[in-house]
Amino acid sequence: MASIQNMTSGKPGRLIFSFALPLMVGNLFQQLYTVADAMIVGQVLGVPGIAAVGATEWMIWLMLGMIQGFSQGFSIWMAQAFGADRLKQLRNIILNAVILSAVIAALMLACGQLAAAPVLHILNTPDTVFPDAAVYMRTMFIGIPITMAYNLLAAILRSLGDGKTPLYAMVFAAVLNVELDLLFVMVFHTGVAGAAAATVMAQFFSSIFCLVRICKIDFLKIQKDDFSASLHTYARLLKLGFPMAFQNIVISVGGMIVQFVVNGFGVIFIAGFTATNKLYGMLEVAATSYGFAMTTYTGQNLGAGKTGRIRTGYRSAMGIAVVTSFVIMAVMLLGGKTILGCFISGDEKTVADTLWIAYHYLFIMSVCLPILYYLHVTRACIQGMGNTVLPMVSGIAEFLMRTGSALLLPRFMGQEGIFYAEILAWVGADAVLFFSYIYCMKQL
Repeated sequence: MASIQNMTSGKPGRLIFSFALPLMVGNLFQQLYTVADAMIVGQVLGVPGIAAVGATEWMIWLMLGMIQGFSQGFSIWMAQAFGADRLKQLRNIILNAVILSAVIAALMLACGQLAAAPVLHILNTPDTVFPDAAVYMRTMFIGIPITMAYNLLAAILRSLGDGKTPLYAMVFAAVLNVELDLLFVMVFHTGVAGAAAATVMAQFFSSIFCLVRICKIDFLKIQKDDFSASLHTYARLLKLGFPMAFQNIVISVGGMIVQFVVNGFGVIFIAGFTATNKLYGMLEVAATSYGFAMTTYTGQNLGAGKTGRIRTGYRSAMGIAVVTSFVIMAVMLLGGKTILGCFISGDEKTVADTLWIAYHYLFIMSVCLPILYYLHVTRACIQGMGNTVLPMVSGIAEFLMRTGSALLLPRFMGQEGIFYAEILAWVGADAVLFFSYIYCMKQL
């Protein structure tokens, strides 16, 4: 019970940071999943290997974004019920969320397997990397039910203020993933399929870890009369989860359009762009953690009727987030080129050309990190208040800015224009979120 955290009393800044810190470390290890895949594949299979993994980037992110959107949306209601001390309702919400998640995972699994090859064709994936990209994507999609299970279980724990258990699960799974990557790719020579299989297997063990913890929480033990299914319950869960999932779908589709443009610049540009995108998760890891913390904090305080604490908590979280973004910016500007070098192998000219592209893109993103951190904290605060529609609108703005920039800027700036599409997407989302936050606070 020690890891369960009620966030309705105490200093907001300290609560949010202490909750976000284990999430940060856990998310960092989760990023090692894809980073390890990219590093090992890049070193063993060279530029074509990492290009194949990169060609699937946004399709896999679409799958993960949908899963995270639904599970995080479901957890908003859980946090509100926990904050209001309605434990019977909490158990009923969890049971219905499990059923709904299983149905969603089954549908996504079927659609993912059918869509893999056609989507890669639509994205103009080069013939030299198409077979490996298709195998990598299909293998990752086999693990959709496992990914859904982990994200839902982790979301349940986070809604109760437990950020430590998902951390422990991620640490264990990340270490296992690296070991399996080395075994499958370097020893068994299974190529990109082995890297994807390692990720799926590691995620399975992280799910079991979280499930064991949940089963030990006394007030979550199911009673005979806890479960009651109703259209109202499912409708409310979908009302919270679908806008967040749709928001991530829209963002992913925008990313796929960007990938389509990137694929037209050749394998070396794809590899450099992919290497930096693998570090994107590292740049974003603290922002995502502050976002999860802010959603839980806001949801619990709203459920407890302590709306005044929401504004105070938001200001504290924003201050912490901005300072963090500057620290990460400094690290990436000073050491980014060395880190990127771990993803790339080949002849001297190929490595030099790929590394230049990768570091130039990383430099631009790092300098603009405060914009991204404002986005995550503000969006999460609004979601914690139970409004998932306005964040979805911000996702649409993000999509329009990302795709518009990716399609138009290269006509005037060449490949340089691609690097600014992501930044302009953040700016577009922030513009919507700025006014959305003011509106939601006035509603409270």
